Amino acid sequence: MTDAEPTPPGTDSPRVLVADDHPLWLTALERDLVARGVEVVGTASDGPSAVRRTRATRPDVLVLDLNLPGMRGDEVCRALGDLPTRVLILSASGEQQDVLAAIKAGATGYLVKSASPTEILEAVLATGRGEAVFTPGLAGLVLGEFRRLGGAAGTTEPAAPADPERPIPQLTARETEVLRLVATGMSSKEIAAQLFLSHRTVQNHVQNTLGKLHLHNRVELVRFALAHGLEDEDPAPSA
Repeated sequence: MTDAEPTPPGTDSPRVLVADDHPLWLTALERDLVARGVEVVGTASDGPSAVRRTRATRPDVLVLDLNLPGMRGDEVCRALGDLPTRVLILSASGEQQDVLAAIKAGATGYLVKSASPTEILEAVLATGRGEAVFTPGLAGLVLGEFRRLGGAAGTTEPAAPADPERPIPQLTARETEVLRLVATGMSSKEIAAQLFLSHRTVQNHVQNTLGKLHLHNRVELVRFALAHGLEDEDPAPSA
């Protein structure tokens, strides 16, 4: 890890717990996050302690290595399934089976350790906001798997197409429009650019949608959108 600029003033900084079994990497990552203004509430070096300390401290984000002794990262995710803590996998592996196992177990995002310190910081902050963060190339893999699973689950009867006017009664037209774009794997910044909105406005729409649908993160939003056939719509910008 290397020196970099601290978190800009006014940036929402989540409370973070870091779990990794490599002492040097763990120490460096903790030091790097703290230097950037992120509150690190604790660390863990194996799966069982990651579960215990996450339950004890209730961090906003758990930065989790995939190959921990005692319990794998995906097993830790399943053990924490009843907590609102969001999990960002930070692993040396970018293998398809590892990525999908982690996301299916409940991880919000997946980053390989070759990412730069700045990329890791941005991923931690984005995860704290409820965004799904992936190393480039992995988002499409995850979205493709969700589509495959959705198709397998609906082989007897395809999902009904969404009502283009108001497919989800709880949501406004703009929230539905943002949800459609979330389902394509677009980030908040990309959605903001396409809809000519501010990044903060898109984040607010995502958070409102999560609350209305009683979901926890963008991964669950993608699953919901795919189940309702929203990703196939071609939304036109609205006022």
